[in-house]
Amino acid sequence: MNWDWGAVRDFMPHFWDGLLVTLQALALGSVISFALGLVWALLMRTPTRWVRWPVGVVTEFIRNTPLLVQLFFLFYVLPEWSITFSALTTGVVAIGLHYSTYTMQVYRAGIEGVPAGQWEAATALNLPLRRTWTAVILPQAIRRVVPALGNYVISMLKDTPMLMAITVLEMLGEARLYSQEHFQFTEPLTVIGVAFILISYPASLLLRALERRLVR
Repeated sequence: MNWDWGAVRDFMPHFWDGLLVTLQALALGSVISFALGLVWALLMRTPTRWVRWPVGVVTEFIRNTPLLVQLFFLFYVLPEWSITFSALTTGVVAIGLHYSTYTMQVYRAGIEGVPAGQWEAATALNLPLRRTWTAVILPQAIRRVVPALGNYVISMLKDTPMLMAITVLEMLGEARLYSQEHFQFTEPLTVIGVAFILISYPASLLLRALERRLVR
């Protein structure tokens, strides 16, 4: 096998385009998953059964069905109901929605890990419920779960190639298109593999360091 540096050079403009799309999908998907996961977690703590039950059913369904199936559903089925988004928007929503059901569990663990004395102190101070959550409970809970949330960001990064299935040209999509047009597969796919390692491995080291710092 001969390594063709010319193919690497020709592929790089496509790689940067794909990297930009990958990072956009990752950033926006992470925002959706973090925000929606917190909403799910708070709704699951409401005393009203008719709120908890539908939220539990919806989140269990999303968590236990493949992301690829959800991508296809949003991209191909919703337009039949006159609900249409761009391919990238569909991918971002699908990733954010799917992973929100996992971040929900992370938030729940963080909230349940707040010592009971904190709740009792807020009650003794006669703090309003909203103030109790925003000033006492959530700051402590979120601090505990930051490393776990970061792990899901890495998982989302590794799932972005699935967006290729709905025509989004992220990194792997660009590599596949270039390979098919030029009949050169080794160089672009190797570049993509190295790129994922260069992004995810340093991020995992950073998360470990952050976890050690937060548990002190």
